[in-house]
Parts: sequence; C-alpha cells; structure tokens
Amino acid sequence: MSTAQQVPDILSPEFAENPYPAYRVMRESAPLIWHDVTQSYIISRYEDVERVFKDKNGEFTTDNYNWQIEPVHGKTILQLSGREHSVRRALVAPAFRGSDLQEKFLPVIERNSRELIDAFRHTGSADLVHDYATRFPVNVIADMLGLDKGDHERFHGWYTAVIAFLGNLSGDPKVAAAGERTRAEFAEYMFPIIRERRQNLGDDLLSTLCAAEVDGVRMNDEDIKAFCSLLLAAGGETTDKAIASIFANLLAHPEQLAAVREDRTLIPRAFAETLRYTPPVHMIMRQSATEVTLSGGTIPAGATVTCLIGAANRDESRYADPDRFDIFRADLTTTTAFSAAADHLAFSLGRHFCVGALLAKAEVEIGVDQLLDAMPDARLADGFDPAEQGVFTRGPQSLPVRFTPQAA
Repeated sequence: MSTAQQVPDILSPEFAENPYPAYRVMRESAPLIWHDVTQSYIISRYEDVERVFKDKNGEFTTDNYNWQIEPVHGKTILQLSGREHSVRRALVAPAFRGSDLQEKFLPVIERNSRELIDAFRHTGSADLVHDYATRFPVNVIADMLGLDKGDHERFHGWYTAVIAFLGNLSGDPKVAAAGERTRAEFAEYMFPIIRERRQNLGDDLLSTLCAAEVDGVRMNDEDIKAFCSLLLAAGGETTDKAIASIFANLLAHPEQLAAVREDRTLIPRAFAETLRYTPPVHMIMRQSATEVTLSGGTIPAGATVTCLIGAANRDESRYADPDRFDIFRADLTTTTAFSAAADHLAFSLGRHFCVGALLAKAEVEIGVDQLLDAMPDARLADGFDPAEQGVFTRGPQSLPVRFTPQAA
C-alpha cells in the first residue's frame, strides 16, 4: 500500500486546481493510499469503487454518515440499513419516479426553468451558474415541498454550509460550526411547517411525506425534516453543478453542442457523459465492516474508505480514452445511466443508489432543452475559460455566455 507522500495530496492547492492528473497517478501506481489527515483509505480504481458501492457481500456500511452528515442533517435514510432502510426508502421513493414525477413535478420543473430563463433571455447575456444553475434545482425542491421560494437565499445559504461541512476534509472548526448551526436553523424553520402541513395535507411532497405509511411505519417530524434537509443539499448542489458542467463541456466541444442543439434526444447522453467526465460529487465515503482486500492492499475492519468517483470514472481499464469528453462514446450506456445499473459511478450504485436520479434527469433534460431554445447561438464570453472549483463537490463557479437576445 502506498502512502499519501508518494502522490499529490487531495488537500493540496495543486489537487484542487486540477485533480485529474493526480487521479491518474493514483490509479496507476497507488490504488490504495492511507491518508493521515482524513484518517481514511483512498481508493481510485473503477473496479474497487464499484465493489464498495455495490457491496454484494456486506463488507461496507454507511456508518461514516453518523459523523459525516448527522451533525448537519440529523439522522437520514443514508445511515440506515436492512429493513429500516428499505422501509424508509419505500416511503420516499415513489415521489421521485413514475406517475408522481410525471404528473405532479414535471410541470413544476418546467415552470421554474422558464421563470429563470425569462429573466435573461431578452438581454443576450447570462452567467449560467449564478443566474440559472444555482437557483433552478433549489427552486424546484422548494416548490415540490410546498415551501416559500421567497426563502431561496436562506435555502441556498443552508445547503452551501452543509456541502462545505461535508467537504471539510481538513477539519476547519469554523466550517464545522457553520454546518452545525445550519441544522438548528433549518429545524427551527421546518418543524412549524411540518406540524401545520400534517393538519392541512395538500398535494405537495411534504404532505406526501407526512401521510406516507409502509408496513405500519410513518415518518416522524425529525425524519421528515432530515430528509428535506438532505434533499435540499444533495438535490441542490449536485444538479446545480451538473447543469453548469454540461454547458461547460458542450461549449468546449462545439460540434457536440451543435449535435445536441439539433437533436434534443441527445441531452441524456450529454448528461451521462458529464456525470462520467466531470461528476458533481468527486468522493463518497464508506466504512469497512470487515477486513477487505482491494487493489493495492488490505483495509482493516472499521476503517473509513474514501471512494474517488472522479478518478474511477476516468479509469482507462473501463473507458476508452477516458480524458476525452464524448457524448457518443460506445462504453457508456445511456439507457441505464440513471438507474442502479449505471456504468458510471456518479450516483453511487447498489441499495444506496441516488433516490433522486430520475428527478435530476428530468431537471437536466428540461433545463438544457429550454436553455438551448433561449440561447440558440450561445458562446462563452470573450476570453473566459471556465474553471472547475472544489474537491468534495466540483463544478464551474461561473459560466458567462453571450447569445442573440430572444423575445419571451
């Protein structure tokens, strides 16, 4: 097994600026690294990360979330296992697939996207991160839950603090304190709304969560608050970065952008390839339940394992020419890209596969489609080179574009 000194450190400025060369070194010569600062074993090869996520033999748990996310969300579905996990998942999953998604929430997604685009379509310029991507998924989730979109700035502030807490790999006490403060503020905000909603059920997602029952089990106020907190953070941050990254990737490859503009059925391909090439979440942790041997050595029981999605998704043994963005690549299956049978690892796999994957797909398909209509000749602002930022989650911080103004 390698030590962190032999490869670029995941907390170094060089890594933050561009982690992809470091990922290659890890995969090739240090597929298992003990990282002292995070007290975790880092894995980077596709076969290893896939094995951890699928966990067919019960070798890994999500006990790491007890200290990684419970301080900011409370106890969430991510920490549960066995029947407790399957029942809780059955309570929340129907809202994110099938008829509920199609009938209740697609109109919500379409309306929220259009409202944001209408604010800039006539101007001929926009920052797709600030004016659209950071606002769109949070507005959708607030609408789905029946919350006041006027509180958008508070939601955005909360989920930004939560994501910073999750990515606080160096243990900055100020970041930790801000994340924990968010838990108290969000609870104070949500509990009165949940109590009121229980008395006056509507057709929103929060009402669905209040009323849902599986095998005699219902969600209590804390369960619902924790899930809403998780939904805002996970659904906001990831879809935000995915939309920005899709456009950054397509604008950097004009021939592929032209193909998607001409044939909108290619949008899912562009999304799937973006999830592989520049995933919004670059690392997910798990805990080893037993001693496990992976590429490069053995991990003891009870250890934290940092799975580098950003590295595994560019593994040469899994993808041809992995550092090339190609929506037409033959080794990525679009039809399964948004299910637990996905080829890429951006949504995790197995029983903890992202419950909101189809919601994200719907948001991206609708959002990209409407943006392409509103900006038929979109191009990057002169002299601007979009740069990704972030280590735990990653995406463009700004994406200024110019286009011919369109009437609303």
